[in-house]
Amino acid sequence: MIDPTTLLLAIIGFGFAAFIWTSSQAANEAARKHGERACTDAGVQWLDQAVQLERVRIRRGANGWLALERWYRFEYSRDGQTRHSGRLILLGSRLSGLFGPERQQPAGPL
Repeated sequence: MIDPTTLLLAIIGFGFAAFIWTSSQAANEAARKHGERACTDAGVQWLDQAVQLERVRIRRGANGWLALERWYRFEYSRDGQTRHSGRLILLGSRLSGLFGPERQQPAGPL
């Protein structure tokens, strides 16, 4: 027979692991959508249709609560030949930073 305390700790551990996994999946999906939207808005080609998690740390949000800050990397191309890296930062589930494609302004008269 399993000790009730051990069983309770195992259930809590499993629940915490499931929460972390689902939270990570949701954040990855949100980052993917933000990266795709940034590329679409800038008029560039989003490469690989994926984001890669680079860094995770705990930060305080604007509301003062602790949240996970996740940094993601994605790649894009302006001309279909060269690759450029973009980065985005999610604090919790909110986009808090984007470093990447910007819409190119047409060259004006010299």
